[in-house]
Amino acid sequence: MESLLPLLLLISITSVIGLTLRAKKGVIKKGSRLKISEGEFAGKYGSRLTILQFSTTFCSECRTAKAIVKDVVKDSKDITYVEVDAESNLDLVRRIDIRSTPTTIFLDSKGFEIARAKGAPKRDQLIKAIKAI
Repeated sequence: MESLLPLLLLISITSVIGLTLRAKKGVIKKGSRLKISEGEFAGKYGSRLTILQFSTTFCSECRTAKAIVKDVVKDSKDITYVEVDAESNLDLVRRIDIRSTPTTIFLDSKGFEIARAKGAPKRDQLIKAIKAI
């Protein structure tokens, strides 16, 4: 029985860590105010907001994130949505410190990062964040 105690403790600790990390995925946080130029993502700034969706072809969660963001912004004329292939834009990915996909970056009308979500953003949080901007 004593030999099982360390194993059970290890399983408990890793479960707590895993659940904590999972809860943080998709949460929209304040951005770094880093400037991203239009030439870096091959698009134009939106009049109010630009949403950059960084993804890769093999990422299944990226497809979920794209669907959520596209659906939320589809009727917004002052928001520009741009899909960015992370594998084809490695210089930009490194410069703005994208460590996993999907990552959603929110830029103001001048190209400064104002918010970021790692993982697929949750629909209600995305709507709330867009309204607050």
